[in-house]
Amino acid sequence: MHTIFLSIFVMHAYYLTHFITSKAHKNMEATLEKEALKGGEFLVKESQADDIFIPEEFTEEQKMMAAATYDFIRKEIDPHVERMEHQEPGFMPSLMSKAGELGLLGVNVPEEYGGMGMSFNTGMLIADVVGIGGSFSTAYGAHTGIGTLPILYYGTEEQKKKYLPLLASGEWKACYCLTEPDAGSDANSGKTTAKLSADGKHYLINGQKMWISNAGFADLFIVFAKIDNDKKLTAFIAEKTFGGITLNDEEKKLGIKGSSTRQVFFNDCPIPVENMLSERENGFKIAVNVLNVGRIKLGAGVIAGCKEVISIATNYANQRKQFGVPISSFGAIQTKLAKMAAKTYATESAAYRAGQDIDNLITKFESEGLSHSEAKLRGVEQYAVECAIIKIHGSEVLDYVVDEGVQVYGGMGFSEEGPMARPYRDARIARIYEGTNEINRMLLVGMMFKKAMKGELDLFGPAMAVGKELVGIPSFESPDLSAPMAAEKLVVKNLKKAVLMVAGKAAETFGPGLDNEQEVLMSVADMLIEVYAAESAILRTEKLMKLYGETGAQVYIDMTRLYLAEAVQKVKNAGDEAVACFATGDELKVMLMGMKRFTKVEPFNTKELRRAIAAHMIKVDAFPYNLYS
Repeated sequence: MHTIFLSIFVMHAYYLTHFITSKAHKNMEATLEKEALKGGEFLVKESQADDIFIPEEFTEEQKMMAAATYDFIRKEIDPHVERMEHQEPGFMPSLMSKAGELGLLGVNVPEEYGGMGMSFNTGMLIADVVGIGGSFSTAYGAHTGIGTLPILYYGTEEQKKKYLPLLASGEWKACYCLTEPDAGSDANSGKTTAKLSADGKHYLINGQKMWISNAGFADLFIVFAKIDNDKKLTAFIAEKTFGGITLNDEEKKLGIKGSSTRQVFFNDCPIPVENMLSERENGFKIAVNVLNVGRIKLGAGVIAGCKEVISIATNYANQRKQFGVPISSFGAIQTKLAKMAAKTYATESAAYRAGQDIDNLITKFESEGLSHSEAKLRGVEQYAVECAIIKIHGSEVLDYVVDEGVQVYGGMGFSEEGPMARPYRDARIARIYEGTNEINRMLLVGMMFKKAMKGELDLFGPAMAVGKELVGIPSFESPDLSAPMAAEKLVVKNLKKAVLMVAGKAAETFGPGLDNEQEVLMSVADMLIEVYAAESAILRTEKLMKLYGETGAQVYIDMTRLYLAEAVQKVKNAGDEAVACFATGDELKVMLMGMKRFTKVEPFNTKELRRAIAAHMIKVDAFPYNLYS
């Protein structure tokens, strides 16, 4: 492991040598020559392994950054967890300042504004590692994401020059004031008001915000309010020193207890007119687009935490003896370890696949003359579907992992003195913030249909083709499955047909009223999520087989097949439930037969897969692989 001194040196060396133009950037440019799928297009087009990015392809520089970030967590946070959890005055702000000194707060801020100007996927990588920092990861994410990005993406040049260097260095800390007591998922219904002062120099902000991360120590507040009788929100930049800002006491939360969460009251807070962000009534658009970034980074931000919990659980299973043998020798425990690892592998595969797709599109847009900020906005917006998928999948995998981690520990898992209680509590929030998983499920399906209606994504043609296939005579030709992962890719191809069948029929049945059929939307979303995650794992493993050979990639093959077996069942269950919501009689029978047909697979011996994965984990006494050290 690197020392803190080396960490600082490494970080600033990147800055001084213009990392963004290094080998990583060149590699990224090379990928632009490949055929890139548009956002959501994974459902209707076949992806090639060579066209996706896998985390094993991170450069040595990026891996060193990850290692330096790990080192920061181990040296500055792990020994002082209790200080953080009990919110020792000044401790969290001091951690943020130290992170700023290392460059961690300005990873994605351009160099001209005091940041490091690194790629989107590098920012994902740092968010991934920071995830093991418990409550610190919440403070970090709120500051670098929703606290900084509105200015980076929508600020004027003057606003960027004034505020971004302060935020990138950690001299100032930021928070984001959107949610109100009566405005959560329906953010645009907020009642906070902005009224132009008599002299026309300030907007006077009045209102109440709640669940505001970092509020207790923030110097800068991104606040959303409605001017006069506007129907839509407008965004503003408020400094704490403006006055008219008061805070409630810290919220007593189930988890992430070390993070500051308070209500914020604005009482005639005078914000200079030049501190309006973007245009009047553009606030909701800002909120939505910034949340897209937050969603995918949240999905990435659970990965290292999952690996950590899995490694701790594996170690405990190897040490804990019952009936005279380690509990890791029992099939029930091996099942838990293997499934935790396989799900995490799928999340990681999907997250960095999407992250690099966004990166590539950003670079493409910049080459076409767009500004850096506009390119990022459009790049992330294009992959909003994938951002939502990864948020949902990652947060739910995290919940699964911490729950099973507690179970592996048994009684000790339920003790606050053991290592599982805090991750278990902390994990629960991930399914709520950045938009609840329920909201995100409905959004991602809605976004797919919206893209189709605008002609950006051809869903209806492939859906009609699946319909014709369903009533036609099945092909009895035996496909060539000799290539690596060919059989698994065929399974995913058929799962996509299942999604198209259900989604297409649902759209035909309900028309515009589909928006009101939340149960159907959520089932379709579940199908989409599993398809994307499974395909991402398969393509990654195919690539690893080329790198390591079949023997060297065996644990990845096993994890992929194990995940796929469960994904197939989830897709079938969700599809069956969806069609039963709107089809009846013969139509229902045909569609259920279609679901059976498109989810038919050769049986996997999942017991042997689980045992093989677990055997590897038991041997290495940790998560199956380590990318960055």
